[in-house]
Amino acid sequence: MAGASHYILDLPKFDSAPRLLIVVAPYYKMIADNLVSGAKAVAEDAGAKVDIVEVPGALEVPTAIAMAARMADYDGFVALGCVIRGETTHYDTVCNDSSRALTLMGLDGICIGNGILTVENHMQAEVRADPKGQNKGGGAAAAALHLISLSRKWARRTKGIGFKPSESFRIAGETDGSKNA
Repeated sequence: MAGASHYILDLPKFDSAPRLLIVVAPYYKMIADNLVSGAKAVAEDAGAKVDIVEVPGALEVPTAIAMAARMADYDGFVALGCVIRGETTHYDTVCNDSSRALTLMGLDGICIGNGILTVENHMQAEVRADPKGQNKGGGAAAAALHLISLSRKWARRTKGIGFKPSESFRIAGETDGSKNA
């Protein structure tokens, strides 16, 4: 299946290697293995150090990332797994809740690349997971790396409130630093 062509950013460059945790749900083992393979290759191309943990399913991926963000020393995370539509609404719950949880963590400043596939059938998953095809695992790793790069860039800056800390200022009613009583 041919997809629309799209622009892909070059991988960011790092002064020190970022630490990435890949959290994968290997429910569909072959799909998960391909996602991990693609993510690892992209991370290694950027010079990142990678650890991998497995969790039972897509709903556990955000929980594991939240735990690691609190308790471990990683710069970013790659969420990987696959949800294939079935006969019940469970598909919608898993897709929506895992995605929502990852998004909320991202909004809190956690650098996450979301590579949890949500597809109609196994063939769609195979095409998207293939490192030589759509390489969605690699894309998720690249997304996490770009967010890490931004967080490092912005962490070096101080957010001011209208003046520089080295500037002197007076509160109304004060002269030369002493209060008028």
